[in-house]
Amino acid sequence: EKYQAKAQPDQPHRNPVYAAMIESVDQSVGRIAGKLQELGIAQRTVIFYTSDNGGLAGVTSNAPLRAGKGSPWEGGVRVPLIVLWPGVTRPGSTCSEPVISVDFFPTIMEIAGARWPTAVGQAASAELAMAAQAAAERAQPPAIDGQSLVPLLRQSGRLKREAIFWHYPHYHPGGATPYGAVRKGDYKLIEFYEDGRLELYNLREDVGERNNLAESMPEKADELKRLLARWRASVAAQMPRPN
Repeated sequence: EKYQAKAQPDQPHRNPVYAAMIESVDQSVGRIAGKLQELGIAQRTVIFYTSDNGGLAGVTSNAPLRAGKGSPWEGGVRVPLIVLWPGVTRPGSTCSEPVISVDFFPTIMEIAGARWPTAVGQAASAELAMAAQAAAERAQPPAIDGQSLVPLLRQSGRLKREAIFWHYPHYHPGGATPYGAVRKGDYKLIEFYEDGRLELYNLREDVGERNNLAESMPEKADELKRLLARWRASVAAQMPRPN
């Protein structure tokens, strides 16, 4: 009722149920933060606030980002990320370095002072024990896809990687089709697996992804396509096949 009274048909955000859900999430985050204070552990607890993917198009607006949940465009993959690390992250500070959810695992490992891989005898699961054993036999740790964000959180340095990647080899009820994508610097390439179509965008100049540069910048498109293919091969990404 609160948001039904505020809804205006000419505004991009006009769904009262969605707005109420957002307030409910906010209240829940507050309850967790309050309980941490009550237990006296808030100063040694790190909070990550994020989302799985973009808002659902037609229910909310991701403008100026294009499209929404399930899509390869920024409205589908760009999400909130807030990290509270007491005594480390500076309140009100921001960072524009692109990161991805696989970065959370190595970040939390470093924050906690944990070592990877876990010793075989202390592995948390049979699968981890097998991975650790195989790693020991190879004399190298199992591969970790992400990078620790600790240098960004401490504002002491940047990440050392060439690009970040997406692999989406299936369909979405919202209309998305199988694709892969790579972001390197300001440029993002999307490769649609059904027909091989390419879309290339400069996100610094065109965050709404309206101007496809694939034809006008073929060398850049080919560079990123080859980079994406090498990454897929390196992680043995499963590709969709015609049914």
